[in-house]
Amino acid sequence: MSERDTERRKTKENDTVKNTNRRNAFNGATRPSRARNTEAVSGSCKMCGSDEWDTDMSRGETSCAVCGYVAAQNMIDPGAEWVNHSDGSDRSRVGAPTTLTLSDKGLSTEISRADLTSGAAKRHGMTGKAARDWRRRQRIDQRSKTRNSRARNLTTAMQFIRDRGGLPPQIQQQAASLYRHSVDRGLVTGRSIRGVSAACVYLAAREARIPRRIEDIAEAFDMVSEVEQKELKRTIRLVARNLGTRHITGPEEYFEKFHSDLQLPPQVLGAARDIWKAIGEDLSWQGKKPSGIAGVILYRASQESSSPRTQSEVCKVAGISEVTLRGLLKILNQLAPTINA
Repeated sequence: MSERDTERRKTKENDTVKNTNRRNAFNGATRPSRARNTEAVSGSCKMCGSDEWDTDMSRGETSCAVCGYVAAQNMIDPGAEWVNHSDGSDRSRVGAPTTLTLSDKGLSTEISRADLTSGAAKRHGMTGKAARDWRRRQRIDQRSKTRNSRARNLTTAMQFIRDRGGLPPQIQQQAASLYRHSVDRGLVTGRSIRGVSAACVYLAAREARIPRRIEDIAEAFDMVSEVEQKELKRTIRLVARNLGTRHITGPEEYFEKFHSDLQLPPQVLGAARDIWKAIGEDLSWQGKKPSGIAGVILYRASQESSSPRTQSEVCKVAGISEVTLRGLLKILNQLAPTINA
């Protein structure tokens, strides 16, 4: 009897295994598109088989949305650190953002010269010997950052752009970016750092639609001779061609600057824009200097207002001669004869 019972029990167990395998064969796997993964957990829940997960960033846990099983804990918080180690209200411990107008983009520390003067050293409680030692360290630190030629090149160029460009901080960043691309493409090799940085300042202002005259840029960068100005113009064309800055400056972009320099009333600026809107599409202006066209239109508009300006005043602001102004005024009178000059 015992042998028969044993054989029956084995037969039942084999039938159970076969039936289980047959049932499992029809269970399809979860499609990858149906599985919901998180940064900490992938796949389905070990307890209920669900693929829906809830992430609690405040607790650092990932749990199943169906049964509540905690699949991951002590997760890394990717946000900023908010531990305040001082008495101030600002708890952020991040540094200043990078800036392209510094040679090292502002990533390195610096020993300021302003803190090492005799008055500053006295305020900080440093003795004369300690101040001399720190000045020596400051010189060594400065020299260690400009050992290669590229670092010295960028240091000089960024100083030119910041001090002589006369641009807003955002446009300074654009000029610095243009100069760095020029260095990468080898456009600075064989040319002066002053000339390439001046060209980048001019192009950045032109792309931002706040143009500067080449004569003004040359004067700011001490390139006053005729040879230096011709070299600056060639450099501007070279950088613009290689970096793809192809914006063409129009007379309307000079109106606000010339209007401010001439100290004209607001209605003159509106009248100048109306004149240009009426005659700006005419082909007679092709090949003419945009700053000269803006100057003659503002001169014409000022004559119709209660605050007229002389030809010499307009020519000084626009950078053209009185002969050029009178020639442009003839064209303007032919295109708009209804307005008395």
